[in-house]
Amino acid sequence: MHLLDFGPSIETVREADKEQSFDKWPAVDDRGLAIRNRPKTLPEGPATTSAALDAGLNHHPNRQALVHGSTSFTYAELDARVDAAAGGLAAAGLQAGQVLACSLPNCTTLVEAFLATQRLGVIWLGINTNLVADEVDWVLNDADVNLLVTTTDRAKMAGDRPALTVNPTDRSGSWTNLMAAGHPAPSRSIDPQDPAAIAYTSGTTGRPKGAVHSQHNLLWPGISSRHSYPPMPMERHGTALALTILNMMVLGPLWAYLRGTTAVLLEHTDAIGFANEVRLQGINRVTLVPTMAQDLVAHTEVDRCDLATLTQTIIGAGHSPPTLRSDWEAKFGSRALVGYGLTEAPSGVTREHVDRPARPDGAGYPLEPLRVIIVNEKDNPLPDGATGEICLAPVKNGPWADVWTPMLGYLNQPKATAASLRGGVLHTGDLGFLDEHGQLVVRGRRTEMILRGGANVYPAEVERVILDHPGVSEVTVLGIPDERLGEVVVAGLVAEPGAWADGDPAALLDDVQSYCLNHLARYKVPAKMLVLQTIPRNAMGKVVKAELEPTFNQT
Repeated sequence: MHLLDFGPSIETVREADKEQSFDKWPAVDDRGLAIRNRPKTLPEGPATTSAALDAGLNHHPNRQALVHGSTSFTYAELDARVDAAAGGLAAAGLQAGQVLACSLPNCTTLVEAFLATQRLGVIWLGINTNLVADEVDWVLNDADVNLLVTTTDRAKMAGDRPALTVNPTDRSGSWTNLMAAGHPAPSRSIDPQDPAAIAYTSGTTGRPKGAVHSQHNLLWPGISSRHSYPPMPMERHGTALALTILNMMVLGPLWAYLRGTTAVLLEHTDAIGFANEVRLQGINRVTLVPTMAQDLVAHTEVDRCDLATLTQTIIGAGHSPPTLRSDWEAKFGSRALVGYGLTEAPSGVTREHVDRPARPDGAGYPLEPLRVIIVNEKDNPLPDGATGEICLAPVKNGPWADVWTPMLGYLNQPKATAASLRGGVLHTGDLGFLDEHGQLVVRGRRTEMILRGGANVYPAEVERVILDHPGVSEVTVLGIPDERLGEVVVAGLVAEPGAWADGDPAALLDDVQSYCLNHLARYKVPAKMLVLQTIPRNAMGKVVKAELEPTFNQT
């Protein structure tokens, strides 16, 4: 990896970073997870996600805990439902360390299932409902899933595995029957350092990698927010993005429960529908992707009154242009904060601060439990202003000293785990620098990742599918700028010699498009494809994607 502007010598680097040993690779177990010393305990409770409802249950059992449309559960009611789910899953044979996968649109079942797995020591896995059968099958096999909870029309994707079904509209189905059976929830001792959840993120091989998290490191975003953003009286936290994304479960319902507040599952992501729900539900805090924020700003039928209850809006999951933030403030009269985060952290790790200097290209300041370290290609820490790889580590002082931990590793990927966690820090693969105020500026994408409307698309994964088409001999996939989505996926391909190469290029592209739709989620399917005579490569045989960008921008 080529890193830019290595700057002055190591002597000008922060003292805590000088002391970090970056050359030691962690030992890895047979699951591909790092073997490490236990971190210090969290400065405040709870110590496990299994106890996430306890504070609300003890202090205000009759306060709303979970709302979805006309459905509402108090803390006492949700706790009873989670106990029923845990009892049912235990009676079905799920043991600690086994994997429960959920593939559902946002509904109360997702929250119940997540909290139930945490009480049982079962590992939770969310599977996006946009994924097609081939993608789901890969994840189920890689994670060795023991039980799938999904809708009736997707149950066949379970294959030979047991499945429970849910009708998201009225919550009927075998999942509800299991909960109604009255099986008592077993009492299980939970180790907060054991695997608790898996979040799949694509990698350079073209197949997804499962980032495994402990209960300990799922808790820090919500707990640390109590001081950085104290809860409002009767606060209502809205979640519109998919809860099958682990980061959204952490930043949505779990975040709300660790603050003792109300989690509201929003049904709409379109501008009008979302604005109506925010107004009717009185939402105070929400996380958006840039596409949603831009649609709200642009829509003439959405006005300031619709979002008047919002006191904190976070725009994450992609590059947020300065004009979007200024337009948001001009229209809605409030400041939308941006940040930087990643699945392996988990969730956001930096955020803008209303009381600290901001810059148009900034990604905010490190959150309380962690620090950002910038390193060069030899893993030596760099001083402020020098661009290198962004790494994350726990702070060394204060109540959060040596508490924060990243993922346990990538499931069944020992080499990737060791490389990412070498030196006791999380290597993100992203490039950036810290300015003189300690604010992070992100300079480059990780492994050529494409951010389409807040969704991660990795070229290698799309290229793998297109190369399986019999009419394609070579392909390269890249992202090009798009005003609304940030980036869109495009592909340049070379036809297989013979009938495919001699035929109508449009027919080949139509066939490849159909093939992609059957093997990839729709958001990963290239919006534009071109048949090329050759794909430009350098002397080392590496594709020079920069030479292709003008071609796509001109067509």
